[in-house]
This record gives sequence, structure tokens and C-alpha cells, in this order.
Amino acid sequence: MESSTTKEKYPGLRDGSWLGQFRYGSNPWMARYVYGFIFLITNFLAWVIRDYGQDSMKHMGLGRFKECHGGSDCSGTEGVLRVSLGCFLFFLAMFISSVGTSKVHDRRDTWHSGWWVAKATMFGGFMVLPFLFPSSFVYIYGEIAHFGAGIFLLIQLVSVITFITWLNDCCQTEKYAVRCKIHSTIVAITAYIVCIVGIIMMYLWYAPETSCLLNIFFITWTLVLLQLMTSVSLQPKINKGFLTPGLMGLYIVFLCWCAIRSEPAGTSCNRKAEASSRTDWLTIISFIVALLTIVFATFSTGIDSQCFQFWKKETEADEDVPYGYGFFHFVFATGSMYFAMLLIGWNTHHAMKKWTIDVGWTSTWVRVVNGWLAACVYMWMLVAPVILKSRQTADIP
Repeated sequence: MESSTTKEKYPGLRDGSWLGQFRYGSNPWMARYVYGFIFLITNFLAWVIRDYGQDSMKHMGLGRFKECHGGSDCSGTEGVLRVSLGCFLFFLAMFISSVGTSKVHDRRDTWHSGWWVAKATMFGGFMVLPFLFPSSFVYIYGEIAHFGAGIFLLIQLVSVITFITWLNDCCQTEKYAVRCKIHSTIVAITAYIVCIVGIIMMYLWYAPETSCLLNIFFITWTLVLLQLMTSVSLQPKINKGFLTPGLMGLYIVFLCWCAIRSEPAGTSCNRKAEASSRTDWLTIISFIVALLTIVFATFSTGIDSQCFQFWKKETEADEDVPYGYGFFHFVFATGSMYFAMLLIGWNTHHAMKKWTIDVGWTSTWVRVVNGWLAACVYMWMLVAPVILKSRQTADIP
């Protein structure tokens, strides 16, 4: 049951119905789900145009990307970029119009949480507008989208590391230390077991021969990073235990697996890629799950604006917004570029096969570097407080 204070802050809850929330439009918690649904629909629209909309693109006089490797038709790639551009423009406009909102009584709070008919019209206009642009402009956007997608990955990386460290710090507080000791130990042991099993399985699946030097390097270096993170975390001056490096190990092992899975088919070192190129029910399910994962990752990262706050508020007033609206829309704007890169394999001159996502050597290296960067950022976040404290102590006469 909602409190009277909440109802006063968000009039859309007065009648307790979806219709009331839509009519009054003042519930930011419900608004984030609506934006997430819009983002999901855009992802599926981009996929439909890529896999089944080439003929429509040609009838519209579009799909004129040049230098498409292998003599393939890149109209699907151009269609993805046009849909991505429309989604980006929508969330960019929302970012500009809502950034800096701090109080729920601000008119920008009402704009973020309501006015759905106006925003639906605006979204439709932004989705149509890119199809009026020349192909050269869309190509330039595709090149810029590489950097925007990289920014999204960096934000997501910081969000994941912040959550893991917060979870560990929470378990080490006096309030939860006794209660979480057994649970955190079980989670840490399970994480390490999954990491080791995952690494062994990757050796068996993706490095069946000694000639698979690249995959052997990727997997072995992931194991080395897991050991390094554990060693740094257990240093006496840091003493963060096994939980955080175990969870980070899961993250980088997952990224390594995704990187090798992104390798194109045709090599004996990745027979599973050859199998995944055939369209069957498992491929379709994997593709749908991948799209849903993109949406969930964007949604969860967008509401985690606190991970980029350089100072924390001691107390939060009732009039404060529940999450950073500007940051939320900025993440979705960069996420629009990110899903485009996944659907085209990070290559504007490459035609993707149907029901595939994030396939190609560029995708492989993006995943690998992301995993390496994750380990480096995590270890720096462990070491930095010790180094800064030592410097401050040395400066004191």
C-alpha cells in the first residue's frame, strides 16, 4: 500500500491503476519500464530490418553502402544503423531535456515520467527521420557509434565492479558480517568452481589442437588474470577476501567465452561457431535471449547512476528524484549505438547472417579487451586507496 507522501509526490498513483499512471504520468519507477520496453521494441525492429527488410530498403532507394566485403548486400547493415540513429536521437533529446533534474516537483520530472502521447509522437518522428538521411551521413554515424558503444561498455564495466565491491563491503559491515560470512564463503567457492570449470570447458571446446594458439592465449590469460585479481585482493593492506575476485572472475570468464564464441565460423578451433551458423530452434532461442540480455544490461546500468557520483549525499530528502534521469537516458543513448554494433558485428562493411549477433573478429577483440580492461580497473580500484593513503602519509611532515 502506497503512503500518502508517495501519492502526493506521484499523483499518478492516486487511483492505483495503470490507466491512472498513464493519465497523470508522474511515476518515475513505472517510466523506466516504459523506456525499457521502447528500447526492446527498437532492438527487435532493427533485427527485422537487418534480416528481412533488405528488399524494402531497396524499394525505398536506400541500402547504398559501398565497399561491402565479399560482394554481400549491406542494406541490412544500413537499416540497423538507421534504426539505431533514430533511437539514439530520441534518448539524446530526453537526456538534454532531463539532465540535472534533482527534485520531483521539477517540471522536467513530469516530462520524464509522463507526457507519453507527446513522447510517442516524438519517438515515431525520430525513427522515421534517419530514413530520410543520405547513406553517407548514416555511414558517418556508424563510425561514431563505435565510440559510443565503447562508452556504454565502460559505463557497464564500472557499474558491475561497483556493485561487486558494494556487495562485499555490505557483507563486511558489523550489521551483516556474522550473517553473511557463511553465505559469502559459499558464493565465493561456487564462483571459483564455475570459473575453473568454465576455463577447462573452453580449453576442450575451443582449443582442441595445439595449433589454436590464439584461443589458448585468450583462455590462459583469463586464468592468469583470475590469479592476479585474487592475489591483489588477499594482500594484507587490501584484505578484500575471495568474494570480489571470485565474482569478477565469473565476469571475465564470461567475457572470454563470449569473445571466442564471436569468432567467425570456418576454423577448426571453433567448431561450435560452425554449428551456430545453422538456423535451428536453439539458434533462434539464443538470439532472442541475447537481445533480451542487451535490453536488461542497458536497463540495469541506466538506473545505477550512483556508481558515477564522486560524492555521496549524507541524507536524501523526500523531494529528491529516485534516480538520475539524465544518466538514465545517456546510458540508453549509448546503448542504442551498442546494440547496432552487436547486430552488425562492429563492422559497417560486413553483412551478418540471419539469426546471428555479435559475430566477427572485431567483436572478438572488443570482448577480449573489455575483459582485460575489467580486470585492470578492478585491481586499480583495490590498489588505488592504499597508494593514495601512502602518499598522503608521506606528505605529512
